[in-house]
Amino acid sequence: MSATETAIFAGGCFWCMVQPFDSQPGIVSVVSGFTGGHTVNPTYQQVKAHQTGHTEAVKITFDPQQISYADLVEIYWHQTDPTDAMGQFQDRGDNYRPVIFVNSPEQRAIAEASKAKLQAAELFDKPIVTKIEDEKPFYPAEAEHQRFYKNNPVVYAEQEAGGRADFIAEKWAQAPKVD
Repeated sequence: MSATETAIFAGGCFWCMVQPFDSQPGIVSVVSGFTGGHTVNPTYQQVKAHQTGHTEAVKITFDPQQISYADLVEIYWHQTDPTDAMGQFQDRGDNYRPVIFVNSPEQRAIAEASKAKLQAAELFDKPIVTKIEDEKPFYPAEAEHQRFYKNNPVVYAEQEAGGRADFIAEKWAQAPKVD
C-alpha cells in the first residue's frame, strides 16, 4: 500500500458525514471528532454545549493512489449546504459550521479552486460560505460516535431525515461535477 494522506471536513453532524466517505475505494478510515476549538481533548457534551469552540468533523485517512483529495472535496460538497455558515440542516450553531480544514498548500489550492468553480456554477441563489481553514488539532470523539450510521441505523436515519437527504436529492442529484 502506498503512503496515506489525511483530510478533515466539517459539514454538520459528524454522524452524517462518515458514510459517504466510508464507502469509497481508497479510504482507509473515517474518524468522527472535533477540531478548531480551544479545549484539549473535548467531550461530545462539551462541544454540543458550545463550550469549546470546536466543530464536529471527520478525519479521513486515504490512499491518494486510489482516490484523490480533489475527489474527496467533491464528495464533501455533495453532503452539505455550502450556503449555510451557521450549521447544516437541523443542526444549528458554530459547532456544526461547514469547513474544509487543509493541511498543505496543495490541499488549500485544490479546495479554493473547487469552491470557486462551485460558486461560478451558480447552482445556488446564495454565495458559497463554506470556510477553508488551516488544519487544527483533531480529537476523536468517544467510541459510541464512531461509525454511527452502522451502529445506530434508526437514529442515523432520523438525522438524515432532518433535511440533509432531501437537500442532497434536490440540489445535488443532477448537479454537474465541480472539479
